[in-house]
Amino acid sequence: MFSYPILLTLLLGLLAGWLATKIVGGTGGILRNLAIGLVGALVGHWIFGAVGIWVGGPFITSFLAAVFGGVIVIGISRFLAR
Repeated sequence: MFSYPILLTLLLGLLAGWLATKIVGGTGGILRNLAIGLVGALVGHWIFGAVGIWVGGPFITSFLAAVFGGVIVIGISRFLAR
């Protein structure tokens, strides 16, 4: 059975992936948006930590990092697909 932190992480990743897809443009299903959000969260948290960005509380910072990282992940994947 899912615990609330795991479920919240999946929902946050899904929302962040969807928003990143809307920002950059393109289409994607639920699994693609979830993957973009979760991988983007790793990338975004790494970048935010390296630069020292902290916006508001931990939830806001995590969400913004996931969206920012998702945009970067989409950009890199499009560049590599050329």
